[in-house]
Amino acid sequence: MIAVVEDSPAAKAGVIVGDVLTTVNGEAPRDVIRYQLLVDEPEVSLEIDRGGLTRVVEIEKRDGEPLGIEVQSSLFDQVRTCDNHCAFCFIYQLPPGMRESLSLKDDDFRLSFLYGNFTTLTRFTEADLERVVTEGLSPLYVSIHATDPDLRNHMLRNRRGATSLRWLRALLDHNVEVHGQVVVCPGVNDGENLEQTLAGVLDEYPELASLAVVPLGISDHSNEPEMRAHTIDEARRVVDTVEAWQQVFLDLFGRRLVFAADEYYLLADRPFPLPDTYEGFPMHEDGIGMARTFELELSGAVADATGPRSGFFAAVDGAPAEGYRAPRLGGTEVLLKPRPNAPIGVLTGPYGARVLGPLLEQLDLPDVRIIEVDNRFFGGNIGVTGLMVGADVTRVLESQPAGHRYLLPDVCLSGGVFLDGVGLDALPHSVEVVPTDGVALRRVLTRQAANA
Repeated sequence: MIAVVEDSPAAKAGVIVGDVLTTVNGEAPRDVIRYQLLVDEPEVSLEIDRGGLTRVVEIEKRDGEPLGIEVQSSLFDQVRTCDNHCAFCFIYQLPPGMRESLSLKDDDFRLSFLYGNFTTLTRFTEADLERVVTEGLSPLYVSIHATDPDLRNHMLRNRRGATSLRWLRALLDHNVEVHGQVVVCPGVNDGENLEQTLAGVLDEYPELASLAVVPLGISDHSNEPEMRAHTIDEARRVVDTVEAWQQVFLDLFGRRLVFAADEYYLLADRPFPLPDTYEGFPMHEDGIGMARTFELELSGAVADATGPRSGFFAAVDGAPAEGYRAPRLGGTEVLLKPRPNAPIGVLTGPYGARVLGPLLEQLDLPDVRIIEVDNRFFGGNIGVTGLMVGADVTRVLESQPAGHRYLLPDVCLSGGVFLDGVGLDALPHSVEVVPTDGVALRRVLTRQAANA
């Protein structure tokens, strides 16, 4: 256990941080999903290991009352790793020397349910389907990439790639909510192949909750000659294709179903669609509609941040925060060290700068500027703010004046550390870490203006 809530049923029964859970009601659960089902009962028997000694803790509580325990990992058995060898996989494009945990490729439907990770279903089984259906593990997130069997096999470099979408059909037949994704690789699954994929979704998987079309991210460390960045004309064709198919789905089903990532509109130099076009922003965490939600948040049109939409993490009692849901600052409070009347520099990636720049101009706040951090660590076409690293932030800050306020979005941190392992205390100037949403940024900026 990594945390036990004070005055919770578990705490009152004597469970403490550091206890190792071995069984619940006589069963060794495989993951936190099964664990939650077991501890929902009013009478729970825990077998724990404390310092090498086994003891049994009997707990009585209200039916469905949270036990008050946070476990260390969401999966108690081994993560089901990915056996695909996709040329576009970003893990293969990481610079050498990065920590080992960043190189773990998962293809586990449980992490799809818990955190919104995408699975290709190439390792999905009948037993998995039975569990998803009987335990109601919905929504799930599936990487489609192509509906043509041969093309999908080519992209995944896995002989099961051609047939594994049969599991998508089975999930939809059992009324499981599924969100899909297509990573478009220029010259591979774009153009007519993208048209064919969207036609395949219409013919075979029209029950999909949504389908995100996202561009290939390519770093300088890719060794795949087939992979390259989009040209502006290719990006415009993708946008045109998606918008044409949106109208088809809208006419047939009353909803647009397919959406192009914000990055495509930036690459194509096209305005973002209107907020209503995104139909509730179901794929916000996949980069669909982030710019429009940020605009609504920063302008004050909405009171609350959109926040993560994918996964079912929040409803699973005891599930640890993992991946992009991990605490950005290692559990500390947001770092805010306001200096009244000091000029503000907002650190962001190239794509963020293009979105945020015009919005800040509309607010007409004095002494607020964008500081664009180009990504030399990954290189290539990597321009998203979430992949900013300490080395690049350090390089940019070294040319900035002392005494100013520097705002850093928390999305580029995990436990207070950048992807390259650099900590906040290593930066040349102190920074204020703020949540990556327009509501938080507006709060900081308007507070500054009020003190001016």
